[in-house]
Amino acid sequence: MRIVFAGTPEPAVPSLERLLRSRHDVIAVVTRPDAASGRGRKVSRSPVAQLADEHGIEVLTPHSASDPEFVARLTELAPDCCPVVAYGALLPESILEIPRLG
Repeated sequence: MRIVFAGTPEPAVPSLERLLRSRHDVIAVVTRPDAASGRGRKVSRSPVAQLADEHGIEVLTPHSASDPEFVARLTELAPDCCPVVAYGALLPESILEIPRLG
């Protein structure tokens, strides 16, 4: 099964790790754009993006889920499903309808 995983913070990482150990193919992740965090307000990638980078998985970081480039890329990837774990924003129905199985 071709999976695009959507998640951002540390609590989403175990779910992505489990999918990576499964027989399924995680073809991309969708996560929030890099953001400043911590006392020094250092810009850093989300924990989900970091894990995806370690595994050579494509990372999509749309500023808006309705961004035409994001919608086009997600459609092009043609995922079977898109599990969402603590993504950090509401995904419109038009995005949720792209994966064949939801």
